[in-house]
Amino acid sequence: MNHTAEPEHRTQTPLSVSELNRQVRHLLEVSFMTVWVQGEISNFSRPSSGHWYFTLKDDKAQVRCAMFRNRNLFVKVPPQEGSQVTIRAKVSLYEGRGDYQLIAEEMETAGEGALRRAFEALKLKLAAEGLFDEAHKQPIPTLPRHIGVVTSPTGAAIHDILTVLKRRFPAIPVTLFPVAVQGAEAAGEICRAIDTANRLSDCDVLIVGRGGGSLEDLWPFNEESVARAIFASRIPIISAVGHEVDVTIADFVADLRAPTPSAAAEKVSPDREELLRRLSQYELRLFSQIRNRLRQQQQTLENLAKRLKHPGHRLQEQAQRLDELELRLRQAQKRLLEQRRQRVEGLRLRLLSRSPQSLIRLARQQSQNLRERLERAALQGLQQRRQRIEQAAHSLHAISPLATLGRGYSILLTEQQRAVRQYDEVQPGERLEARLQSGRLWVRVEDGKPETDS
Repeated sequence: MNHTAEPEHRTQTPLSVSELNRQVRHLLEVSFMTVWVQGEISNFSRPSSGHWYFTLKDDKAQVRCAMFRNRNLFVKVPPQEGSQVTIRAKVSLYEGRGDYQLIAEEMETAGEGALRRAFEALKLKLAAEGLFDEAHKQPIPTLPRHIGVVTSPTGAAIHDILTVLKRRFPAIPVTLFPVAVQGAEAAGEICRAIDTANRLSDCDVLIVGRGGGSLEDLWPFNEESVARAIFASRIPIISAVGHEVDVTIADFVADLRAPTPSAAAEKVSPDREELLRRLSQYELRLFSQIRNRLRQQQQTLENLAKRLKHPGHRLQEQAQRLDELELRLRQAQKRLLEQRRQRVEGLRLRLLSRSPQSLIRLARQQSQNLRERLERAALQGLQQRRQRIEQAAHSLHAISPLATLGRGYSILLTEQQRAVRQYDEVQPGERLEARLQSGRLWVRVEDGKPETDS
């Protein structure tokens, strides 16, 4: 029996193209939610609407992207053609053309994203080790004898700190430990400066910081070596890095975090005017206690005087012996009254010798003497520190490479600015820079051999 094949019947209503694209878009947005994608910007355009349209690509593929105006307003540095960026985006579909695309919500340079991830990783690691615990925080002295500052000698931070200290309490000596505060060498210099301050033991508090900058500029203060150097310091450390919104690993490890270098100087220095005001209050309290003590003594004296009663009442029972004892009694009474008079006179003279006016003059003179001694000690301390700095500068100059250059020697540097010490560190044909006392020469290596004893 032959059967004729019948055509297959459709069981679904066909979709329109727009409906298909709508469903695909919904599927993409639900399936992927939010993703982080890194790549190179190309075909960047910014029409008058303020929206950004660009392509994100790598060496094997590319994807269209859009970032609308309400989101790109928060991007600190607008991207350029060829920029390497990392974006947080939603996967979507442009229904009009059926093009798969990313809708960017955040954008940062690729390096900054890596730095932020490294920051969070180190923060979690050090927190787990207990470096941020309050139990390890050392108290900051209320009246430091000597303040150390670890920062750049040419930056705005040291200027702000010295300005505040001069205004609030100029008698406190300050020692600067000059370091680089950004770049590859900065972290090592900061660690060595903290170690030097601890070995010298002159300072009883350190301010470690710099002015504001980008995350990359502030990165030395996010290095693990700097965090551990701060934690190991026996001297209390105040971290003062950047502006108030800037937060670094050093802020978490330090004994105290100041939002700015100026604020650090405010926290570490007492207010001279406040100290003088408190001294005046103590002076007034002292005078008040003296007056109260004198008043109590005077009351005691008055009570003693009231207890002196005439002994005549005791003679009423001895009327018959009155004639016999009257003379003796009067003589005894005269002697007693004379003694009392002399005692009262002595107390009066003692009271005059302890007059509040005399004590005030004495206390005022002592206060003046102490103030003069304090000023002389401060000036002498500053002069001694200045002499030590001059001697150290002279010693540094004696061993400086510049002094060696002045005696006719030169320093050979590779193109990477690395000093050449051995003949086998360079190859024939390599171009070197010879640094002289005045100027530079560029030379090329022909041959080299080790120095042999003749």
